Amino acid sequence: MPPGGNPYGSGGYYYPPGTTPGPSGPQGPAPRPQRPATSPRTWSWVAIALGVAIILATTHRISRTDIVLFCVIVPSIILHEVAHGWVALAFGDDTAKRAGRLTLNPIAHIDVLGTLIVPILMILSGYGWFGWAKPVPVNVAKLRSPRNHGVLVSLAGPAVNIVLCVVSALLFHLFNGVHGIYEYPQPQLLALVLFYLGLVNLWLTAFNLIPIPPLDGSVVIERLLPAAWWPGYLRFRRYTLPLVLVVVVLASIIPYGNTSLIGHLSNSSFNWWLTIIGVPH
Repeated sequence: MPPGGNPYGSGGYYYPPGTTPGPSGPQGPAPRPQRPATSPRTWSWVAIALGVAIILATTHRISRTDIVLFCVIVPSIILHEVAHGWVALAFGDDTAKRAGRLTLNPIAHIDVLGTLIVPILMILSGYGWFGWAKPVPVNVAKLRSPRNHGVLVSLAGPAVNIVLCVVSALLFHLFNGVHGIYEYPQPQLLALVLFYLGLVNLWLTAFNLIPIPPLDGSVVIERLLPAAWWPGYLRFRRYTLPLVLVVVVLASIIPYGNTSLIGHLSNSSFNWWLTIIGVPH
């Protein structure tokens, strides 16, 4: 298949990893311009999530660090998703813009399961934080070079996470975060926010670049696939999200030293981040 050629195979619909199909298929019109629609059900879940967070905070089931983590994870995930839509817009697809998804309003990007239920369950069970936002819609047929620009659309999300990681490291040094992070009796809030902003975006970058569909990193493999393999691959890709969850679960139970494989990777990235920003450990 030539670069920029039709990526849909025999009538199938392709959309870059990290995004979701446009609402009308590859040849249909984008949705009408609208403000981000928020259903009463979503507002109900937001209210429940806020209520649970307040209860957890007042009963000391979550710490100051947990709150900081949540406050940096949400905007990091939102910027990741918005980046997909902005790059798609730059290359000719205005689907995300017309769907009201290029906003920084977090309500427009909430996935009830991934943004509310899963994080709440994770913190209640003591397993830390994990979640995702609602993928932006992309109509890849509108991109000027569908396969080539589709790669850039997918990689835009991790690229934004890398930028946030670098910016947080620079600001951490600028505001003497090494001193602030060890301040007694508790770390300075700014130092704590910058520390976890960088660490969270380091984790998001690494996770999203895993070359397993539908994660963003799989776009590199997709771009290299021969044309004859595409129809079968696209059928397979629809069912790969459970594969990602299986990988996460297996990494959580496979032992590695005195911890799990995912615990080892988490500790290694934590120590690596400490080294990068110059925090003694």
